[in-house]
Amino acid sequence: MYILEIDSVNKSFGRNMILSDIYLKCKTGDIVGILGRNGSGKSTLLRILFGTLSAEQKFIRIDDKILDRPYTTAGEICYLPQDSHLLQDITLGKVVKLCLQNKEVDLFFDDPLLKNLKASPVSHLSGGESRYAEIKLLLYSDAKFILLDEPFNGLSPVLVESVKDMIRQHAQQKGIILTDHDYRNVLDVANRHYLLSDGGLKAIRGKDDLVLWGYISSSASASLDFDI
Repeated sequence: MYILEIDSVNKSFGRNMILSDIYLKCKTGDIVGILGRNGSGKSTLLRILFGTLSAEQKFIRIDDKILDRPYTTAGEICYLPQDSHLLQDITLGKVVKLCLQNKEVDLFFDDPLLKNLKASPVSHLSGGESRYAEIKLLLYSDAKFILLDEPFNGLSPVLVESVKDMIRQHAQQKGIILTDHDYRNVLDVANRHYLLSDGGLKAIRGKDDLVLWGYISSSASASLDFDI
């Protein structure tokens, strides 16, 4: 089992405190969903955890190894930003071959959504196709932990369900932390849930907690099938 912990995170932009004394733990088998309104600091927290954004204070540990910038250590952590990061001027097949071992390339493309796109330049893919391929590449990587920032953005309902299935499957060997503006998908796929609000991370154990912290209205909760 792999264990990731981030503790004592404080982050400000100017005089605005975005994150205050944040603690989060993720282990193999966890799908941790982080909810929060726009500007609450969800992307900021993931970037700090990945190691590409500094903080006034932070403590990151993976399997008892203290890592200031986890992304510089191979096999530890991967991050999906909100904007596409795939190389645009080569084919999807070449991108996958660069990222994965040869034995996994055929398995990657044994997929009705991707099998006809192997020879297509990445720049010719639709936004949904590109996003789906990015997510699948990260989940197929050898990283112990995967951070997904807005993974469902721009995906059709069919692709959203396929991505959720992939996340559940790969969480058997990895720890996954994700956030998305579509909170229903986050609640559906995650097995642990948090709300980032007023700089703090609050554990969510049911829809009543979401109402209590003002994230959704009581009327919205009535149609929400979510309780732990």
